[in-house]
Amino acid sequence: MNIIKTQNTDPEIRIIQEDAAFDTQLDLISDQQDVLIYKLSIKASQPSEPKPITLKWKLPSINVKGVWKCGSIYDKRLQYDWELNHLHTRVSVDAPVISVFGHDENNVITFACSDAINLIEMNALLREEDNHLYCHLTFFQERHPEIESYEAQIRIDIRNAILYSQSLQDVSKWWESFASLKPSPVPPLARMPLYSTWYQFHQSLDEDIILEECKIAASIGYKLIILDDGWQTMDTNRGYDYTGDWEPDRFPDMSGFVQKIHALRMKFGLWFSVPFCGKHSKAYQRFKGKFLTENHRWAPVFDPRYPEVREYLIDIYTNALKNYKLDAFKLDFIDDFKVYPETELTKADGRDYANVNAAVDRLMTDVMKALRAIKPDIAIEFRQQYVGPAMRKFGNMFRAFDCPNDAVSNRIRTADVKLLCGNTAVHSDPQTWHRDETVEIAAFQVLNGFFGVPQMSVYLRNAPKAQLDMIKFYTKYWNENAAILLDGAFKAINPLANYPVLQTEKGGHLIVGVYDNVIVEINGQEKIDLLNAKVSDHIVIRNKGKADNYKMTTWNCQGVKTHDGVVMIPKGLIEFEVPVSGMIRLERA
Repeated sequence: MNIIKTQNTDPEIRIIQEDAAFDTQLDLISDQQDVLIYKLSIKASQPSEPKPITLKWKLPSINVKGVWKCGSIYDKRLQYDWELNHLHTRVSVDAPVISVFGHDENNVITFACSDAINLIEMNALLREEDNHLYCHLTFFQERHPEIESYEAQIRIDIRNAILYSQSLQDVSKWWESFASLKPSPVPPLARMPLYSTWYQFHQSLDEDIILEECKIAASIGYKLIILDDGWQTMDTNRGYDYTGDWEPDRFPDMSGFVQKIHALRMKFGLWFSVPFCGKHSKAYQRFKGKFLTENHRWAPVFDPRYPEVREYLIDIYTNALKNYKLDAFKLDFIDDFKVYPETELTKADGRDYANVNAAVDRLMTDVMKALRAIKPDIAIEFRQQYVGPAMRKFGNMFRAFDCPNDAVSNRIRTADVKLLCGNTAVHSDPQTWHRDETVEIAAFQVLNGFFGVPQMSVYLRNAPKAQLDMIKFYTKYWNENAAILLDGAFKAINPLANYPVLQTEKGGHLIVGVYDNVIVEINGQEKIDLLNAKVSDHIVIRNKGKADNYKMTTWNCQGVKTHDGVVMIPKGLIEFEVPVSGMIRLERA
């Protein structure tokens, strides 16, 4: 039987729970300028398995254009209560926040939860019968071990005078205020362009060819290589049957190889798939019976609730760090640590945790403590979806999810991560394209990931000169302007149109990526760079500031200057010619 309690709040919040084993209380603990913070408290007289508890409220759907939530890459439209495609977040999947935005892209309501560890279900859906948005957060939707008490905070932001992007960024700062969610320090290496072996080599890694690639990459401004899947096995079937032992089968002198990379003045990182233990590994026999599941489509999944499993994984990474003199790790597939149908949620059989999500948090906490004790500035890459506030405690490089040769997806995914990651370095997915692609279209791959740290995965030694010149030009520009691109005031404009404009500004320098034929607004900045990441050869701007003279320089995507002169920019609209995939720089005269 449902128990419904109504809280006299604004908005009015109902509490719905399936049984009365727990006493549930919701208290308003802060109300500052339309930002409300509630504390949810749950207590039981004795340890009990919690059933779902839902907080639900509604508001009129007035000036509502769309809904931003993690994982909705292309689908930020307003959705309906019969679709039921809820957001589910936990320690290693997404972030517990939803933002409803209006036609002016201002915030309508943004709500978030402080519990970044356990599974939280959230949504904001339209009910067609009354044109209201029905918002909810549900706790304990996933099977959960017995507990006696639980607390979480809920932040509801109803400020309508700020952009949705600002509201999301404020949520990120709120998460940072919790001692249990303090982000990892970001070393300089995490903010430097990176060469990835994955899209070009996959598992067919060749030491001599990689060294050739690194010589070129280092000469054009790339500072780090991550050696991806394949170094630990001679198998090339793209599977994970041989993961778990992490012995460098394909690179028998791994430490010597790393020394060669370092001699090229590049840093070196290794890929590990953290949860997988392939059935052809020695570790599989050693840890038989200590898996969350053996029915995963790729490989059995380690159970981090066993101390010996955590100790084994920590030893793997610390030994690799010490023996090979690593600078970075790519720790992959962390989102596959989860509760599976066969996962028993008790401390029986030697487990010291019943809660899988809490054990994942403990594993990653201990991994990072051990790695930083050896190398305090170690760089750690995580990839979407495990880029939420709990993961910021461990990773300092958050990468867009795999989207090879898909410039638009790379733009959207990079922007989505950037809106919530604070000062954690956001990376594009490795940029890749066909060798015979035109240089202008290849440049789209670079420019669409430009507001994150560039990752590259093309065969540089075989690249046509035009493509290599393009990579050199834009890598040099990115390195010169990294502080603006990574630390400036970032805006992702028009999420429903897949962010046709991205921009960042710092110290009077505005950088704008233009990805469709739209009007770009400027407002009297001292220096303005416009990146023409579209097939048309013009950019239209609206100057909201006063008319003034600007020195105007344009380049094509290979860095060849095509115009240099002074132009009067009036207040209002003006159109500029610019090469496809080229850029304009405007500097106040």
